[in-house]
Amino acid sequence: MAKDTKNAPAPASDAGSGGVNPGVAIIGFFLCFLAGVAVMWGYDQHRLRSGEITADNGQVAGAWDDSDSPVPVSSKDPMWGKRDAPVTIAIWSDFQCPFCSRVEPTLDQVKTTYGPDKVRLIWKNNPLPFHNNAKPAAEAAEGAFELGGNDAFWKWHDTAFKNQSALGTDSYIKWAQDAGVKDMAAYKAGLDSHKWAAKVDKDLNEGKAAGVQGTPAFFVNGVFINGAQPFDAFKKTIDQELAKAQAKIASGTKKDRIYVEMTKENKKNAPAAAQKDEEPKEDTTTVFKVPVGNSPVQGSPNALVTIIEFSDFQCPFCSRVEPTLKAIHDKYGDKVRVVWKNEPLPFHNRAEPCAEAAMEVRAEKGDKGFWGMHDTLFANQKAQADDDLVKYATENGASADKVREAIATHKWKKDIDADSDLAEDFQASGTPHFFINGRRLVGAQPEEKFDKIIDEEIPKAQGLISKGTKPSEIYDALTKDGKGPPPPEMKDVPANLPANDPARGNLKAKVVIHEWSDFQCPFCGRVEPTVAQVMKDYGDKIKFVWHDLPLPMHPDAPLASQAAREAYAQKGPTAFWAMHDKMFANQQHIKRDDLDGYAKELNLDMDKWKAALDGSTHTAEIDADKNAASSDSISGTPAFLVVAGNAKQGYFVSGAQPYGKFRKVIELSLAASK
Repeated sequence: MAKDTKNAPAPASDAGSGGVNPGVAIIGFFLCFLAGVAVMWGYDQHRLRSGEITADNGQVAGAWDDSDSPVPVSSKDPMWGKRDAPVTIAIWSDFQCPFCSRVEPTLDQVKTTYGPDKVRLIWKNNPLPFHNNAKPAAEAAEGAFELGGNDAFWKWHDTAFKNQSALGTDSYIKWAQDAGVKDMAAYKAGLDSHKWAAKVDKDLNEGKAAGVQGTPAFFVNGVFINGAQPFDAFKKTIDQELAKAQAKIASGTKKDRIYVEMTKENKKNAPAAAQKDEEPKEDTTTVFKVPVGNSPVQGSPNALVTIIEFSDFQCPFCSRVEPTLKAIHDKYGDKVRVVWKNEPLPFHNRAEPCAEAAMEVRAEKGDKGFWGMHDTLFANQKAQADDDLVKYATENGASADKVREAIATHKWKKDIDADSDLAEDFQASGTPHFFINGRRLVGAQPEEKFDKIIDEEIPKAQGLISKGTKPSEIYDALTKDGKGPPPPEMKDVPANLPANDPARGNLKAKVVIHEWSDFQCPFCGRVEPTVAQVMKDYGDKIKFVWHDLPLPMHPDAPLASQAAREAYAQKGPTAFWAMHDKMFANQQHIKRDDLDGYAKELNLDMDKWKAALDGSTHTAEIDADKNAASSDSISGTPAFLVVAGNAKQGYFVSGAQPYGKFRKVIELSLAASK
């Protein structure tokens, strides 16, 4: 306790001798103490943003370093999920790579299926040398991480992959600001000085040491997964590693050592060849039964080898492989034919109009006209505006008016969608993608890789002909026992599914889409444009039903569910969907004050509103939705069940999947409901 100095005698020394008044000393000490606290607070905030400490307990987590793993990671890498999650997926990726973009919905599905307690994702940069924007983008992403932490990084990351065609310094700056980076002067200076280039180079070198030679590449607790694989490929490995990790934890291994121990064990137990720094072997031997259908064909119907190509007129890799295909034609002549399948990728905004124009030319001028248009489009990839497409079409003999109309009305969309659905069926993710007599070959491969498969297939075909198979039936004969597409996943319709949840669309429609969702879940927000497109395209053919599933890791989600339910209780479906739209449009602003503001905008009775939210009036309804999800083993959001008529099972779609995934199961359901 400080003494009362009010009546104390003056100190013995005078002012000139350096004596200090005790009151002044105490005040000075206090001010210095506050300044020290402020400095330490600022330092801790920096450490918090960088991931060095955690917000919930302040313990040092960023001194964590798993660099003694064969696949080294540390807190200096962007992370999603918890430090001690039993399964770690290290991702080597490239912001300009279309295949890396293609796998993002799959990674979203991993997040929603397993959650941050079971799986963490670690980002590593692997900008490929032929992607001129990839390394600058990687540096910019690392800057967002250093100055804004994990949250800013992943927001920047999501925006970059949604806008791959807009990579550039101006975009990086805007995306960083939108992601929450505060010190934009430091960010801009860092970009100019290439401050974060060393981290990108470190990631590249670590990837090479681990065996990474392309993108995307993944290590699941050290188990290698190559390329934009489907969710099932990840799920199989994650489930396997999760069980092994949980067994290790149960036997005494510390949670924060699981990753290192698991990666060491998996490296030790891997086949010797897999431990070498070499490119993983592709499966080019399995035969798939991919139908030719009514697609454009170049070559003889009696060809010994059929190459089915899934391609995109705007894709640079598809253009790059064209000289190879021409060389194959020149070398093999009538022994090889090529079948074209349209797969316009969603991030290529001119790919679908190009496909429309090419298909219209085919309708008017046959396959010869199509392949002429095909060649013109690939020769002019830098000029694909509508007027350009009309010009190319007329050069190939088609009607300008008909081509313009086909582009404007999406005349050939059904055929184009059918090709894209077929690509998804056979997991032809990314373009170009080939099946040579049913044998898969991915990407713009060199000519010798095509030749190897073709040279193996020609004798097989000749052998069948010598035994009496007609030349025109060779492809069907060679692929008749090939693998077909796996059937879509199905789940039972829960017996305890609530009957009076909010719905829209045609309430008497024979096809019903049930969605379990969470207003704070970023993946639920991400799928909203897709849901809107489904509602627009299918209109009165479907009924769409909402079911609440607020997840435990989203603290604002339960109150948001209560808010939407109260809007529904007061003013019915119209108010519910209006509240639903407001919350998804403002996912960062769904605290109580925000919700009160939305309720006032909707002219709800605020007394009833307050009573409902304060008293959690709608808990029973929300719990009923949770119970229905649990009875069907649905634990992540968003999750969809597409049901035809009174069927007891429906098609299950997990996560923020692309539109094609929904279209496929909706079409199947519509067909079944007739």
